[in-house]
Amino acid sequence: MTTDAPLRGLRVLDLTRLLPGPLATLRLAELGADVLKIEEPGGGDPARAMMQTPADRALGVPSSFYRLVNRGKRETRLDLKTETGRTVLRALVRESHVLVESFRPGVMARLGLDYPNLAKINPKLVYCAITGYGATGVFSQRPGHDINYLAYAGVLDQIATHDGTPVVPNIQIADLLGGALPAVTRILAALWQVSRGGNGAFVDISMTHSIHACNVVARTALENVEQINDRDKPMDIDALRAGQGLLNGGVPCYNVYRTADGRWLAVGALELKFWERLCRALGRPDWASRHWSLGQVIGGPDAVALTRELAEHIATHRLDTWIELLEPRDCCISPVLTVEEAREHVLFQPEPER
Repeated sequence: MTTDAPLRGLRVLDLTRLLPGPLATLRLAELGADVLKIEEPGGGDPARAMMQTPADRALGVPSSFYRLVNRGKRETRLDLKTETGRTVLRALVRESHVLVESFRPGVMARLGLDYPNLAKINPKLVYCAITGYGATGVFSQRPGHDINYLAYAGVLDQIATHDGTPVVPNIQIADLLGGALPAVTRILAALWQVSRGGNGAFVDISMTHSIHACNVVARTALENVEQINDRDKPMDIDALRAGQGLLNGGVPCYNVYRTADGRWLAVGALELKFWERLCRALGRPDWASRHWSLGQVIGGPDAVALTRELAEHIATHRLDTWIELLEPRDCCISPVLTVEEAREHVLFQPEPER
């Protein structure tokens, strides 16, 4: 980019709460937009109290969760249940380019603040509604959170242990990839339309539909299985289970391995050239020909056997020993860092000014 703030001058009204919407408007703020976060009187955004520490409460400041996703924004309070609050919001809409909200469908319409009404005030307005299941449809009024959207989308089924038990991830995948990211993408697309002389738009973001569309590898496996199996017989879906697919643990070249000190090494030598380099570095060039691209059956007996052999080999040394040996070899390995280690890692430190 030629500027650090390409969205300078863009005015955004943020009526969202918790994570998806606030993160979307944070990304716009990071690109230079002027974001005004509007909260209701009283407790405001529930994120203020979520994961709040006793020290934060004693100081009277919101949680670090709230501060992290709302940094760089201006804040104000409006009671949209009152005519005064609605009048103020309409005045702000006249001077703004984008409005983002995350209420359940129908809430803004009952207040007279939905897109059709606000578009009369500002035809150029890009209005983005982030919801769990979309603005319309049979599920539109259902409540939910990240875990529910992942469950409906077939994604939580793919985050599982080898016995098929779903694992609750500590990263909110549907909120981020199904909510915040598509919201930013489609808002910017709508603004491009406006910049070319068009009117604004209603941007309908369903987190469940969006994350379902992101489940590409599992859906690919499903389509492949459907092509192979007789449609009149029960479908063999082994390729969708943990440890059976190319990218979910079914090959030794793309897996995680416990080290001697109880840490974990991530191996991502998916392409043959990286696998060959890794095998040479490990002193086992004889393993190089045992690769999925050379005919090794994904999730098959040889893949399982070699995964076990490699695990035994990796378990002979500490993580730092393997990193020192393998990182310079350009073979797609990495340590599985803790959150604290990642925060302090050189990868995430500011680059020195030139």
